[in-house]
Amino acid sequence: MSPIKQTLCRRLSLQFARTTAWLAWLLLAAVPAWVGPALANPAKSKPAAVSTPATPDQVLTQSVQQWVAKQQGGQPDQVQLMPLDNRVRVQPCARPLSMDNPFASQETVRVRCTEPTWQLYVRLQPASRQVAPNAAAPNPAASGETRRPVVVASLSLVRGMTVQPSDVRVQAVTLPAGGGQFLEDIGEALHSELLRDIPPGTPLRKSDLRPLVLVKRGQLVQLTVGKSSGFLVTAHVEALQDGRMGEQVKAKNPDSGRVLTAVVKGPSTLEGL
Repeated sequence: MSPIKQTLCRRLSLQFARTTAWLAWLLLAAVPAWVGPALANPAKSKPAAVSTPATPDQVLTQSVQQWVAKQQGGQPDQVQLMPLDNRVRVQPCARPLSMDNPFASQETVRVRCTEPTWQLYVRLQPASRQVAPNAAAPNPAASGETRRPVVVASLSLVRGMTVQPSDVRVQAVTLPAGGGQFLEDIGEALHSELLRDIPPGTPLRKSDLRPLVLVKRGQLVQLTVGKSSGFLVTAHVEALQDGRMGEQVKAKNPDSGRVLTAVVKGPSTLEGL
């Protein structure tokens, strides 16, 4: 090869190498422009889902459903709860809720929180009333159940407390056959002491209550005579017996010494026969 051709080939090779290096630099400089943002902030390409925290009522319901389902060997979605009283507000609990059945009936669940400390009683719908979707409604008459107005607890009542008018109300409920003697008038529940805990909405039986001693032996009480005859005479007498609402007791007039029989009508109050 002549010297001229050799010089021309060297110049062409050098020019080709320079062109190749320039193209490589251009490509490397352009890659970060479209790759960098996607790698630096991948969240912009797919926004994260935002979950709404469960309310205290939802936490209580779900916890009870799961606990009952585990105890009975069923499914949580098959467990239905009776609505809580409108005045009951479920507080948030910082610890897992604990549950148990405080009564012989499995239809009442006691829910307790340790932080802060509180407890609620939750009623389950009877199995006969937990109807699957599109299923026929049960017939109360066929099972011997009756629906009538009776006295129910307006809020959670605790054993040992004295029943007040605001603690109870009359409400029509479905009662089981042979379920016991239920109270039909609020007056029957007053001046009585509870013998067990009563969850809200629970009908009260006579066996749930014990009348209080309203008149004590040796106590000076007020006696009313003649109320039904159109005239009214009151006097203070000494009770000779303990007496509960509606019971007859002996009492003595401290002035004359006369002993008479009267009916207990309230705290420290008697009515002559």
